[in-house]
Amino acid sequence: MPILDMPIEELLEYKGINPRPADHDEYWARALAELDTQSLEYTLEPVESGFKGVCLYHLTFIGVGGAKIHCNFLTPEKMEGELPAIAAFHGYQGLSSDWFDNLAYVYNGFVVAAMDVRGQGGLSQDTLQTVGSTVRGHIVRGLDDENPDNLMFRNIFLDTAHIVRILQSMPFVDAKRIGARGSSQGGALTIACAALEPSVKAVSFCCPFLSDYKRTWEMDLSNKQEPYREIYLYFRNYDPMHQNEDKIWEKLGYIDIQNLAGRIKAKCLFFTGLIDEVCPPSTQFATYNKITAPKEIKIYPEYAHEVYPMGNHYTLEHFINSL
Repeated sequence: MPILDMPIEELLEYKGINPRPADHDEYWARALAELDTQSLEYTLEPVESGFKGVCLYHLTFIGVGGAKIHCNFLTPEKMEGELPAIAAFHGYQGLSSDWFDNLAYVYNGFVVAAMDVRGQGGLSQDTLQTVGSTVRGHIVRGLDDENPDNLMFRNIFLDTAHIVRILQSMPFVDAKRIGARGSSQGGALTIACAALEPSVKAVSFCCPFLSDYKRTWEMDLSNKQEPYREIYLYFRNYDPMHQNEDKIWEKLGYIDIQNLAGRIKAKCLFFTGLIDEVCPPSTQFATYNKITAPKEIKIYPEYAHEVYPMGNHYTLEHFINSL
């Protein structure tokens, strides 16, 4: 079996090294209290298509900080009773997937909301006002601000819970049958979503990003591979002698998904490749090993940060059987 990181026996026991802030629970309780004040109102704009049996819409809502958040929204053309729904999240710096990518879910009776992450490649806005440089990315956006509430990924994580609450408010959606899925950043957001909105019943996540930041730095991958390279560049430009290193890792701990994983109650399906140099396997297992909810793992030893054979099939099957 190829070994890029740790042997599989060690991966299955590894719990991460990036610190968890002492006030982590209070931090997210405060964030969720802010989310509770947000409206569940949304708008739907129909989209013309040649697809049979499906309706397409642009869905928008106002997230924390007043940002307009966009989703590609799909429903079956004919709906009887309350249907299960899926929140879908995309990779880093990307945008919600093509309409076509979600058709299999709609044809199997699911409603789908594929969210554009704020400030990335889609139609969602970035309204965050914060102190300091972003260098090149969103991990470090807000890192220099004295208030950790101004970390950008804090608001992005809240958006994932917000769209679930909006789905649950829809009269044609069964609020008790909500799932979430995604790969890379999308995998991380799936985990954050289920952690912050524990009513989510089933999730599927692949090679999750945003986990165990310090581990990527210690492996010396952060100076070679995107997207963790922005941490390397942050140190290089703003803390070249690492005088504030401990504070930086601790602040990143607020938006480290391994520190949220224990809150998940959903039935989990996890995909990973053992030669992933973008999101090293140990960082992924740091999160997976902290999940106490029912979980299943599918390991691809010769695969890296990519699409895995039968992954879409297993994910759809997981939701059909779980929701």
